[in-house]
Parts: sequence; C-alpha cells; structure tokens
Amino acid sequence: MPLGPLKFVKKLPEGLYISRWQEPGRAEADFRRFDAKTVVWNIYILFSRSKIPIAVENQEIMDLVDPSDPLPPWFTKEDLAAYGALYEKSGFQTALHIPYRALREEFGLTNLIVKVPSLYIMGGKDYVNKFPGIDYYIDIGRVKSLSPNLEIQFMSEGSHFVQEQSPDEVN
Repeated sequence: MPLGPLKFVKKLPEGLYISRWQEPGRAEADFRRFDAKTVVWNIYILFSRSKIPIAVENQEIMDLVDPSDPLPPWFTKEDLAAYGALYEKSGFQTALHIPYRALREEFGLTNLIVKVPSLYIMGGKDYVNKFPGIDYYIDIGRVKSLSPNLEIQFMSEGSHFVQEQSPDEVN
C-alpha cells in the first residue's frame, strides 16, 4: 500500500500546532509578529512542557507562551542566539514543511519496513506521549511491525527535546 497523506491528521484538534502549521501562511503570519529568536524561545518553551500545545479559537500557537516564561534550564542563551541567527537567515520554511506540511503529500512509497537495527529515544515527559493512540504504537508495540529491529528507550525525565536536554545520556 502506498504511503500517502496520514489519515490521523484529519482527526487532530484544529488548535493543535500540527493542524495549524499545515496551512500555508498561517504559521508564517504567527511567527512574523516576532523576531526569529523569540519564535525559537517560544517553541522551546512550548515543546518542553508535558502539556500538548493547543490554541483556542482566535488564538495563535505563539500566544500560548507568556513572555515571562523562562527557557528550559538546559537550553542556554548561547543556544538561543545561535538558533535565532540561523532561522533569521534561513526562515522557517523547511522546519514547517518537514514534517508538518509533508503530512498531506503523496509519495508513492510502498512496503516501508525499516529492517536495519534502529533506536528510538523518547522522553517520559514528552507531550507526544499524550497523543491519542500513541500507546497503541509504542507501548503495545505496533511500531515493531514497521521496524522489527527497533529498540525503544524511555528517559523518564526527558522532554520533546530529550537529545538536547540530556546529550550525555543520549550519546
């Protein structure tokens, strides 16, 4: 069966960042209200929480962050300056297209089984753990049918950015 637009995307709440950022122009308009460094600041705060970032009607995703919210302690001002400078130069197009907007595209790929040994490291406090059905894929092991040689490691204190939060443990 060819890989195509993921059907689960249609079932996501309208206010979820994944839904909002699929719409061309919407995230760009939201982000344009801030400099790139502030957008990065907001994203790191939102995605480091254990709560799924969902905006209400007439609210944008960037509005979910209070400007006084501190950065996660493991994300330094130097990190912020470097990431902000990179996005200031390149913009957010690629970050929005992959994965958010690509979820709607047809690729014509079939029999997508990862046969090589692979490792998936997931933070125990990652909001993605709260997505409907994630337990079916991860906890119950459905993902093993797609990647039979997959090893899953949970880092109990890890967030969505577990690789940045705990680089020594991840490496």
